[in-house]
Amino acid sequence: MDPVQALSEIAYWMERGRGETRRVEAYRKAAWALAALPPGELEERIAAGSLTEVPNVGPSTSAVVMEASTGVVPGKLADLRDKGKGPLGEGGESLRKLLRGDLHSHSSWSDGGSPIEEMVAVARRLGHEYLAQTDHSPRLTVARGLTAERLAEQLEVVEAINRDGADDTFRLLPAIEVDILEDGRLDQTPKMLDQLDIVVASVHSKLRADAETMTVRMVGGIANPHTNILGHCTGRLVQGSRGVRPESEFDADVVFAACAQFEVAVEINSRPERRDPPRRLIEVALDAGCLFSIDTDAHAPGQLDFLDYGCARAAAANVPPDRIVNTWPLERLLEWSHAKR
Repeated sequence: MDPVQALSEIAYWMERGRGETRRVEAYRKAAWALAALPPGELEERIAAGSLTEVPNVGPSTSAVVMEASTGVVPGKLADLRDKGKGPLGEGGESLRKLLRGDLHSHSSWSDGGSPIEEMVAVARRLGHEYLAQTDHSPRLTVARGLTAERLAEQLEVVEAINRDGADDTFRLLPAIEVDILEDGRLDQTPKMLDQLDIVVASVHSKLRADAETMTVRMVGGIANPHTNILGHCTGRLVQGSRGVRPESEFDADVVFAACAQFEVAVEINSRPERRDPPRRLIEVALDAGCLFSIDTDAHAPGQLDFLDYGCARAAAANVPPDRIVNTWPLERLLEWSHAKR
């Protein structure tokens, strides 16, 4: 098999299995380094046994390349494929088959680990019909949030990917995860938000504010005519390298009533460290008549398969599939997402 593709797929399976970031990056960076070599040089280095002279290619990644160059599937990749059989979460398999795409994903334009093109390639391989490119907004400087100027540049990249795609069965959606600021405004210019297909609005700062303050802030963001999805609404972390973080306090009845009124979907965030919102709040949102969106919040290609986790949680809470916006065909999705603007 193709040696560079073998390295990339190993990284994918390791990300999917929530492997250590440092180890995952070793395989992904090696793939990028070898893919960037001039034509013919990879084959020359394989023949000469000099792969480790290429920056970011070490003994382990070199061994994978040498094995793949003989025409066999490298043992490490075969083992990861075998371990990755079956869904990541049980109970949501039927619902997962109904999902047509993912409306929350990040790339190396902000705090994701891979280029947009690599995220798109994996989304296609997973059978997605669409993927929303939701990098962060400018106030989230720690995540290299996109200014209006950088977002405009990204929109050109998104347009080029859609124009140059191999077929018309997949669409990359121009989108953003925009911060809900303390006064309820959205952290991007209305002119730029007008150009997007999907706007995920989330709170990322001052998560320990009192319930009244947070409720007013969230409702302000929800009421904005550009907002389509309320992202990871409690901001909690239940596990992982960033530690744990309690839920933000807000009046759930008021917030979800606003989501229902303004036709803003409540995100069921599939990241294992978030599991946001918790089951009891999904049920409150259901009773309020809310729409939902099951999203990965992926920051790496292998995390795009985290939809399994979100589907399992949605199925356990008996969320009707037709109230999940990313079960909808693209035409219906875009009609909904642009209706308020």
